Amino acid sequence: MSVIGSSILAGASGAGADLGAIAVGHQGGTTRVIAYEWDSGFGSKYADPSTFPGSSTITGVHFSPDGNNIAMALESSSPYILVYPWSSSGFGTKYANPSILPGASGSYTAGNDVVFSHDGTHIAIANDGTPPISVYPWSSSGFGTKYANPSTLPPGAGGGVAFSPGDDSIAVASTSSPYITAYAWSSGFGSKYSNPSTTLAGSGYGVKWSPNGNDIFISHANSPFISAYAWSSGFGSKYANPSSLPTSNVRYLDVNPDGDTVVISGFDSPYIYAYPWSSGFGSKYSNPSTLPSGRGFNIAFSRDGNDIAIVGDTSPYVTVYPWSSGFGSKYSNPSSLPAGRGRSVDFRPVG
Repeated sequence: MSVIGSSILAGASGAGADLGAIAVGHQGGTTRVIAYEWDSGFGSKYADPSTFPGSSTITGVHFSPDGNNIAMALESSSPYILVYPWSSSGFGTKYANPSILPGASGSYTAGNDVVFSHDGTHIAIANDGTPPISVYPWSSSGFGTKYANPSTLPPGAGGGVAFSPGDDSIAVASTSSPYITAYAWSSGFGSKYSNPSTTLAGSGYGVKWSPNGNDIFISHANSPFISAYAWSSGFGSKYANPSSLPTSNVRYLDVNPDGDTVVISGFDSPYIYAYPWSSGFGSKYSNPSTLPSGRGFNIAFSRDGNDIAIVGDTSPYVTVYPWSSGFGSKYSNPSSLPAGRGRSVDFRPVG
């Protein structure tokens, strides 16, 4: 498999081609991130970024909505957040670090998840330490000055983070009760929303809104492992649990662009769970015929909803399936695998 560079790409796909891509943050190796061309299957591996501080696991990876930048959360090395320009050639020169770094504590996990706002003008990272969430303005110049912390901080280390579809709210899953905290957002933190009346059963790992903004989903420790609430400028009633629950701790989740499917990664077989969604969970979809090879850490739909990727702790570390109201046959593995346990994954938007 060839490594994509500007000259190779120009010959293969036409100069300036708007290619799909998939990026995997992992443990092992030097850069701890690997990216591939994606077009209904793995294509050529992009060249690694030329600058990479430290050897920290990449616990979060996220492309900007326009596909022109890629952000990463680092587990245990300063600056805990990295952003690179992205073009048809792959990684560009790393942006300067923010002047005020995200909070961190001790020598272990710092950054846990990173996300751009839907309009691409803000970037948020959830992390251990104080504060458990940091948000920065974002532009083509890079990081702006960190926004003031919310007046009421999340009660524990930040796990997953998400902006609502209208970018008027931001939510953080965390390690202490009530395990999910949400705020109004308008170029800065507004008032904290009231906690949900039905508290989550354990530490929050991932959080996502439905594309229409009417529902919010949290993956968490302890059964039922996935909880969903109605949303209307705050938490509404909790939806009934799925009739067929995951069998152990889950990690992250995603919602497809049509808003009719919720997927979850887990630590026990089958490692991946998918449910129809229509104002409540439907019956779990059948497992894929070829299961992921080990514990699932992170999961993501492609931006067109046609593919779903899961990363985990056993080779090949990344597994991708076609999706169309159920799992299709697993795509062939990339010929150049991640160097270790997969911890985060995202598809680049195209078009």
